[in-house]
Amino acid sequence: MTGEAMTGEAMTGEPRRVALPQRTVDSRLIVVARAKRAEDYDAVLDVLVDAGIRSVELTLTTPGTFEHFPQLLARFGDAVDLGIGTVTNTADLARAIEVGAAYIVTPITSTGFVTQATDAGVPIVPGGLTPTELFASWSAGASAVKVFPAGQVGPAYLKDLRGPFPDLVAVPSGGVDLAGAEAWLRAGAVAVSVGGPLLGDAFSGGDLAALRERAAAFVEVCARDSA
Repeated sequence: MTGEAMTGEAMTGEPRRVALPQRTVDSRLIVVARAKRAEDYDAVLDVLVDAGIRSVELTLTTPGTFEHFPQLLARFGDAVDLGIGTVTNTADLARAIEVGAAYIVTPITSTGFVTQATDAGVPIVPGGLTPTELFASWSAGASAVKVFPAGQVGPAYLKDLRGPFPDLVAVPSGGVDLAGAEAWLRAGAVAVSVGGPLLGDAFSGGDLAALRERAAAFVEVCARDSA
């Protein structure tokens, strides 16, 4: 079990919920890695871990992610939480649980997915944008909700959501750059999910030294906001 399930539903009316990995919560930053092939993860993860990244979401849009995951877990699992994202069906969700994902991310709202992951003791972060979608996932027991695409709304949206949903644990994703990361965290996000603005051209032959600098800048901003 990768998170601690809270089981007070019968007494409090709260759903069962599995906490996000503490290392991910402490870092306040999830890097979303989309590569052309799974073998390309290794060199990029080397740099990310060296720069202080402690949570990476590996996406199923990258061919071979499941097959390569055990090797990545053996090599990097002691230093970084490795989640699996872009999960859109129950078969892939079951496989992500089976291979040992530290957490699961889906771009859609599915209370069935939440139940499946929670029953297995694995944290899950379902996506949504409207209050109805986000509340449906949260009330079903999601570990956090993914505000997606975050670039279409902005940090003030989370402040508005906190009115009716003061306990909502949110992770914005989609179009979050360095300044946006700081703004979303100040608005109350538990973490930010960042892809292109941090990774840039790293998966297409880009300068890995420049990747290290970008990653270190995001780590610094997220740590500063949590201080």
